[in-house]
Amino acid sequence: MKLTEIRQKGYKALINELGVAGTLRFLQQIEAGYGNYTKERHRWLDELTIDDFRNYVKQKKVE
Repeated sequence: MKLTEIRQKGYKALINELGVAGTLRFLQQIEAGYGNYTKERHRWLDELTIDDFRNYVKQKKVE
């Protein structure tokens, strides 16, 4: 399915569920975001060690 088709089906679903006014109100809440995700991601990923990752995986297995 192409992105345009997904977008059209999404709009239709929103309109069917929320009506036109509700859909517009919902869409107004969506923000584009800010900052530079790539730089921020590198900032925190570069600080992680392989041991940090191993400990995280072990913790998740216990949960």
